Amino acid sequence: MHYPRIRNLREDKDMTQTQMASILSCSQRIYSNYERGDVDIPTEILIKLANYHTVSIDYLLGQTSNPRRNK
Repeated sequence: MHYPRIRNLREDKDMTQTQMASILSCSQRIYSNYERGDVDIPTEILIKLANYHTVSIDYLLGQTSNPRRNK
C-alpha cells in the first residue's frame, strides 16, 4: 500500500523525512519506506502520525477523504 497522504502532510509542514523520522523515533530510511509503502506502518506509528498531524488514521490510510477525527 502506498501512503501519499503521509508524504503530503509532511511536505505541507515543510518538514524533511529526517525531521519526521526523529519525531517518530525511527530512522529516515524506515520513514521513507513507510511513505513509499515498502513496509506496513505499525499501529503505534500510525497513531503518532495521526496525533501529530491532527487527522484520523482512516484519513492517513485513504479510507476517507475527511481528515477530521471523530470525537
